[in-house]
Amino acid sequence: MFAPGFAQSLRQGVVAVHRQDYQRASRILIPLAERGNPSAQSYLGFLFETGRGVPQNYTEAAMWYRRAAEQGDSLAQYSLGLLYDRGQGVPRDIVEASKWLNLSTAAAPPQAREARQRIRDAITTKMSRGEIAQARLRALEWVPIREH
Repeated sequence: MFAPGFAQSLRQGVVAVHRQDYQRASRILIPLAERGNPSAQSYLGFLFETGRGVPQNYTEAAMWYRRAAEQGDSLAQYSLGLLYDRGQGVPRDIVEASKWLNLSTAAAPPQAREARQRIRDAITTKMSRGEIAQARLRALEWVPIREH
């Protein structure tokens, strides 16, 4: 799928994020994200959301999260759902938030599933039955789309 150097570069970008060397992380992750790597896109969304290594920009964060989320990255789906719930970088849309949080929870690694369920369920309490049904239908109809 990706060239061997591609994976090595992603690893270097992730290490830079964890070391809080956000300038280096952004320099490594931006070209990878632009070439369609969903993990790099998700990390780049985080950098833009938090303003680390790049200027804080919720619209830019939402764009990167969406690109990764559409490819099936569950952390990006979770983060995008939260942006929709708060109306940061995207119009506030509880149904779209719930859709992404449903998808994220379903694909969550076991150690993250319970926490994501709690957030998803808390958002669901703000919704009508019709909105819940609409969000579930959107999640059921969703199909991942690879950028390559």
